[in-house]
Amino acid sequence: MKLVIPVALPEHSYDIAIAQHLPDGKMTTGGLDDIGVWMSRLQLGKKVLVVSNPAIFRRYGKRAIAALELVGYQVSSLTLPAGERYKTVKSIQKIYDVALENRLERSSTLVALGGGVIGDMTGFAAATWLRGINFVQVPTSLLAMVDASVGGKTGVNHPKGKNLIGAFHQPQFVLIDPSVLKTLPARELRAGMAEVIKYGIIWDEELFVKLEESKRLDQLRYLKKDLLETILSRSCQAKADVVSQDEKEAGIRAILNYGHTIGHAVESLTGYKLVNHGEAVAIGMVAAGQIAVGLQMWQPEEAERQDALIAKAGLPTKLPSGLDIDAIIDTLQTDKKVKDGKVRFVLPTKIGEVTLTDQVPTDLIREVLRQMQL
Repeated sequence: MKLVIPVALPEHSYDIAIAQHLPDGKMTTGGLDDIGVWMSRLQLGKKVLVVSNPAIFRRYGKRAIAALELVGYQVSSLTLPAGERYKTVKSIQKIYDVALENRLERSSTLVALGGGVIGDMTGFAAATWLRGINFVQVPTSLLAMVDASVGGKTGVNHPKGKNLIGAFHQPQFVLIDPSVLKTLPARELRAGMAEVIKYGIIWDEELFVKLEESKRLDQLRYLKKDLLETILSRSCQAKADVVSQDEKEAGIRAILNYGHTIGHAVESLTGYKLVNHGEAVAIGMVAAGQIAVGLQMWQPEEAERQDALIAKAGLPTKLPSGLDIDAIIDTLQTDKKVKDGKVRFVLPTKIGEVTLTDQVPTDLIREVLRQMQL
């Protein structure tokens, strides 16, 4: 497994470090307890604000703070409620308040200790406080490890749509400690697996095949050590490869939104309560696959392989009950990827390759969604 993956960018390159398991399987080197050592190499200012959610902070907050204080950082902390529905401007205001209270400076650092929601909010606060300060990602969910923590997309939700308020702001560093996944709820692990499957479809056929070879993907205990390491390293490498080519989504980076167009609409329309992000992406990938088949861009057998893998990961392949198809189609018009009034879809052409198109008839979208109704 590649332990340090560089994200090479013109103005702000940084590393993703994946902690290495020791033979006893209980400890890691370079993990959460070494966050202070990792950060001290970056020569950042001494003031640090750790932002987390209550459950994660109870488990890992003291360890992270102790590791930072050990090398001389002055650490304050803030916990925000868990959940997509709390990813709001109101939560960002709380981060600003604590930053002001603790006199954070432009050389100071926000540390995101948590899943994708915490990472998105912390990054956005860092992007906008004092016109931009440092931040470090310490993801604690599989979804955040393989996707949300890398690439510099930060932001919050607007009541009418997901991630409509945001900024690109790259972290100084990303530290992934796989040992924290042992306390991750199974549903959250499955949510992360949706993004892993996404990388297999859009970029890495070999990763897709390795996932197919595993008997089960729905719980951590069924993931062999070498498979978990492969999932983390290859997913992060795929994201780094894409982001390095297109930091601010002017071109190829848009392929990372595979499954997200309809997925975001499903999340928004269900109030971010009924389905989580990974479940929505899974639904969106099934829909995108069927749209590609309907346009004769993708072979039905490959769509079946994708859907079988999604099901094996314990993820939904049907729309939530009662969701209105016309409402989904209307919501697509608020998607960030709309250009000149046309919805752009990421659609697969073979496993490992996708393309972007805005030539998707509304009637086809409606028919695919109708077939996905329970």
